[in-house]
Amino acid sequence: MARRRVVILGSTGSIGTQALALISRHREAFEVVGVAARGSDPPLIARQVIEHDVSHVAVGDPSAAAEVRRLLADAACQAQVTDGDDAVARLAAHPCDVVLNGLAGAAGLVPTLAALDAGSVVALANKESLIIGGPLVKQRARPGQIRPVDSEHSAIAQCLAAGTMQEVSRLILTASGGPFRGWTRARLNDVTPQQALAHPTWSMGPLVTVNSATLVNKGLEVIEAHLLFDLPLDRIDVVVHPQSVVHSMVEFVDGSTIAQASPPDMVLPISWALGWPERIPGAAAGCDWSTASTWDFLPLDEVTFPAVALARRAGAVGGTAPAVFNAADEVCVEAFLEGRIPFTAIVSTIAEVLQVHVIDDNGAGPAGIEPGEGNVLSVERVLEADAWGRRTAAETIARRKAH
Repeated sequence: MARRRVVILGSTGSIGTQALALISRHREAFEVVGVAARGSDPPLIARQVIEHDVSHVAVGDPSAAAEVRRLLADAACQAQVTDGDDAVARLAAHPCDVVLNGLAGAAGLVPTLAALDAGSVVALANKESLIIGGPLVKQRARPGQIRPVDSEHSAIAQCLAAGTMQEVSRLILTASGGPFRGWTRARLNDVTPQQALAHPTWSMGPLVTVNSATLVNKGLEVIEAHLLFDLPLDRIDVVVHPQSVVHSMVEFVDGSTIAQASPPDMVLPISWALGWPERIPGAAAGCDWSTASTWDFLPLDEVTFPAVALARRAGAVGGTAPAVFNAADEVCVEAFLEGRIPFTAIVSTIAEVLQVHVIDDNGAGPAGIEPGEGNVLSVERVLEADAWGRRTAAETIARRKAH
């Protein structure tokens, strides 16, 4: 494989740091030409730039960027550091082979579009940019230009090599069930942030970890799978698999099911997305088939965890509804972590905001932002819907607290 130039967005997050660790072990295959972060950890950004001899750096927070410049100057590093609201998107358009988008939340949309427009392959860990801007992203992407990094969608993409899309019966996403698998809904009322952040399998940022506990994350993944693989929502199922070894499956029309299995480690899907269509030898450890093990598969309890069904509705309505769903979720997770709402109020508040926005499957919400697949989306309309969803969620939370 020819050496690939890589830009990493969200370099200080979980995906970014794991990608850089992988690249450190495979410098013959990859060269990091740019890193970007919002700026929560300037010393880590500076260390990454120096260790990987990065030439271009983008830091969203100007004060953090100033600290990065100082640290790099002290180390006699000549890397170019830019800052401001559009710095990350400008870096996403930097000439390279692959842009790994590991940003969290809706902030990933504009950089994803910038990377696609620049012609780079996008290794997409930022599912939100596809979910909230689905038609925009799909219109700009060439076939094969987006490679999913989520373990579930990476698994599906790998399984699809076994047949054609015309031969696919359904996709089966696996879910660990999170830390509250088997709990009753009443018991969830007293969940603390510390409990929600204690995921039994994966180590992730707080937003994704809480979303995994509510299963909002799995709902977002259903929408993402629908958009990535052009399969109707009613042909995308979710099953609970606590061991998190089978990352997802594809069932074909002849009754055969192909599964992708590996120990729960994000390095493998990261390496697959960066190296595609070639695999990186020794990227991650494989399953130990010499040790006895059992894999469980359980139906999803949609009464206790209604987030997946709610996400399906948002995905079916389309238009700006997924953006509102995602925006309300980010606000609700923040409120939960700050102790302002109970755990169960995360999904119930999202549902209330989505209902206000949609009214019905054909009507426009009070913001005048119409849902519906037939409407033409723009970045401005998506960001308007995102802002409306955040504002309405905050207002809903404040109103509930006042009562």
